[in-house]
Amino acid sequence: MGFSMVKIKDFSKIESPFVREEINEEYILTPKVTEGYEWVFNDDTVIAVEKLHGTNVSVLIQDGVITSIWNRTERIPFFNKGKKFIIEGLLESHERGYCELLDGQHFGELIGEKVNGNMHKIERHLWIPFNSFGKKHLVYKSFHKYPKTFEALSEWFRKPISEGGIFSLYARMKGVEIHPEGVVFYNLKTGQMCKLRRDMFDWYKGRRHEE
Repeated sequence: MGFSMVKIKDFSKIESPFVREEINEEYILTPKVTEGYEWVFNDDTVIAVEKLHGTNVSVLIQDGVITSIWNRTERIPFFNKGKKFIIEGLLESHERGYCELLDGQHFGELIGEKVNGNMHKIERHLWIPFNSFGKKHLVYKSFHKYPKTFEALSEWFRKPISEGGIFSLYARMKGVEIHPEGVVFYNLKTGQMCKLRRDMFDWYKGRRHEE
């Protein structure tokens, strides 16, 4: 079956577990929990995974072979002039064994030199799949050790790393100490997801993500 026979999905928009409102011309978080997202705070099976700062790329695997590559809903040809860095990232991921996945469409984040300022400070490019590498190596194991309140989470994101603030798990593997872009919360029982980014909080200084 060719990729034209398979319905390719875009990665669903992930909402925040806290209500966001426009305050002083800034679209920021409030302490109010978003309806339907109470599970983030009361379910011990929820995991907090680093949100990498890259671009969303998915692969379609059929009969154990990658048959097509997608940046959102744009198909990326293997031979191309404008986005060969995406192919480079997939090849590197394949070499590392990250692409040994079951048949289906798999989402991940492409990071590297030509993506969003390369905050992870890596050479060239790399594709990191969410449901294998991400959920295995980028989980904050300390998440359930702290209060799950708006104030506690805000402090976790705000504090300097040297004072117990959140740090990029992936960058630390490379010897780099930086804050992550944010965190994705996964409900392992239901498959639900939501996210928090540092730039969603009112204390954040700098350019905010364009929604």
